Amino acid sequence: MAFNYETLKKYKSESFVDLTVQSTDIDNLSVNADKIADGNVTSGKLGTNSVDLSSNKVSGTLSTSRGGLGTGQLTSAYQLIRSDGDGTVSSSIHGIINMSVYTGNSTWSRPSGCKWIKVQVQGGGGGGSGHGEAGGAGGYAEEWIDVSSISSVSVTIGGRGGPSYYSGAGGNGGASSFGPYLSAGLGYGANRNNQHSGGVSGNGSGGNLNVHGGGGGSHHQSHGPGGHSYWGGNTAAGHPQGGQFTYNHRNHSAQGSGGTGGYFYGNRGAQGREGMIVVTEYR
Repeated sequence: MAFNYETLKKYKSESFVDLTVQSTDIDNLSVNADKIADGNVTSGKLGTNSVDLSSNKVSGTLSTSRGGLGTGQLTSAYQLIRSDGDGTVSSSIHGIINMSVYTGNSTWSRPSGCKWIKVQVQGGGGGGSGHGEAGGAGGYAEEWIDVSSISSVSVTIGGRGGPSYYSGAGGNGGASSFGPYLSAGLGYGANRNNQHSGGVSGNGSGGNLNVHGGGGGSHHQSHGPGGHSYWGGNTAAGHPQGGQFTYNHRNHSAQGSGGTGGYFYGNRGAQGREGMIVVTEYR
């Protein structure tokens, strides 16, 4: 027969033989916090594994002063627990949603739940000429943007500068932009800024970070390297035994880099590489 609280409170602990009163002997809900004096239940009075926290018999919210979160169950993915230092704990959803990479004109649209984006804009590189005269790389810009009130942004990608044979001018690259927020200038083709000289690089603008790309190599007996972009280097140079080696490998280079100059005057340089925009989306 189960005890109820009114009967049980008439007995003292020394009146019981160890283990003779168990949870099955006590009516459900007959003993609650109001009926237990403060400090009467300590760890020394609880047997090993006597409290099962994995069950639904323990309810409520554990305060921060007791080592808890002060909040209920976290039911959404990517939630971050945050404390402001005065005992207040809150949760919010954080993390990367997606990365979008653009190598052609397009439109970026804000996904559901996105609050911030990191935008990296690379301008297109200039083309190389013969005799080692190389193109300059496009500029680079980077910015963090709060897109809470922005639904979409136009994406413009700068093209690649075309190649030329010796003494001819390589084509200029094109500027890239992410709407009105930030842009990256074009890299100039070989001989565009000065005869027998490498192309000047572009610069970034409007970003938290705005940098020049690398300039192109000048007139050289064999070859000149194209300007390096933020993302890496340019096309490999080639010996005449490789034919139009530099031009043939014009796509083996980083986005926005300048075209490498061709070997002597009989081989043309490589094209520059088109620009690129990378948008990383955050909750």
